[in-house]
Amino acid sequence: MGFGDYPKEYNPAVHGPYDPARFYGKPDTPFSQLKLSEIGAWLGRRNKTPSAFMGACSRAWWSWQHKYMQPKRMTAAPFFQLVVANMIFFYTINYGKMKHHRNYKYH
Repeated sequence: MGFGDYPKEYNPAVHGPYDPARFYGKPDTPFSQLKLSEIGAWLGRRNKTPSAFMGACSRAWWSWQHKYMQPKRMTAAPFFQLVVANMIFFYTINYGKMKHHRNYKYH
């Protein structure tokens, strides 16, 4: 599988038009339906390659796009999500500088 190719599990005759937000691999048990004894085996079945990680990020991006950015009547939700994500990101990268400005009680 090269960069920009369809997933090898995708078959146009079976799946129809390609949807970048859909996983075309073999379906597995959802994490919420696992028992504690099955978690190790479930994690062992995951594909842990960089291309699999990028595919998961791409599917998450496209599912977010289809749900929030591309409907006919879009709301302000994606803009608020981006603002909150930026606030969390900048708080995280500046935490080392801000922790020195804490107010302590000395009594």
